[in-house]
Amino acid sequence: MPTENTRTVAVLGLGAMGLPMATWLRSQGYPVRAFDIAEARIELARKAGVATFGSGAEAVKNADLVLVAVRNQPQLENLLWGETGVAAELNKGAAIVVTSTVGIQAVQAVAAKLAADGLELIDAPVSGGPVRAGKGDLLMTVGATEQGWTLAEPVMTTLASNLVRIGNEPGDGQKMKTVNQLLCGVHIAVAGEALALAGKLGLDKAKALDALMSGAAASFMLGDRGQRMLQAYDEDGAEVKSRLDIFVKDMGIVADACRSAHLAAPVAAAAGQLYLLGEAQGKAAQDDSSVITVVAPEEA
Repeated sequence: MPTENTRTVAVLGLGAMGLPMATWLRSQGYPVRAFDIAEARIELARKAGVATFGSGAEAVKNADLVLVAVRNQPQLENLLWGETGVAAELNKGAAIVVTSTVGIQAVQAVAAKLAADGLELIDAPVSGGPVRAGKGDLLMTVGATEQGWTLAEPVMTTLASNLVRIGNEPGDGQKMKTVNQLLCGVHIAVAGEALALAGKLGLDKAKALDALMSGAAASFMLGDRGQRMLQAYDEDGAEVKSRLDIFVKDMGIVADACRSAHLAAPVAAAAGQLYLLGEAQGKAAQDDSSVITVVAPEEA
């Protein structure tokens, strides 16, 4: 088995999280082979010194570990068995690390199919955002067998300042990430409501945000998204670091999990409706901080 500093990692998906993870691994001495369907993202990876390839199948050749950063279950399945079809290119014993939030049942089904082909899936969704991804400062909650954990731990340790093996099976990481996203989705939505209220009451929203961040109401999402909410009413809106429709997906996963567990989650449901309203208003591709404009269409 390759040692930590020679283990070749393929990174498939160079979006908001995949690209900084790839560049960080490259900066830490890992041989990284990367691919994305968007040429602009490939070009950014090239400029960062990451080796890029014309297809996922090419990128995974001779890779010991495949890091997948896609948006949802259909993209994951297409990547593995669809037109891209990287699963057929991997050697038996290779491992696939799913860093995305795609849902509990989705990962369990994919893991079972890969296992039949002698491939290991490590369920390791990440949290922390692009900036922290580019510094190896992520939270990674992992569901993995002993074999999967052994294969992927060195690379995951490089990516995550907080690496939590939450369970022993694929799907366990998604369960923990679902709990995480419930809180994140609610926190962003309520941050939008709070800053909108500050504006409607005639307060300076920037000063209100600074005050809130120094007291008991502070949270990571308030501090992070709050700054972008101050730009949400600008002509071009805030810089897109996390699309609003990602939380349409994630809060849908939360709702499915709660329903499966027969758990009422009215606060999460209300937050999910705000993201759906934003999507219906044409804000799907905007930064999720634009949820403030859903509750307050006009800036106070």
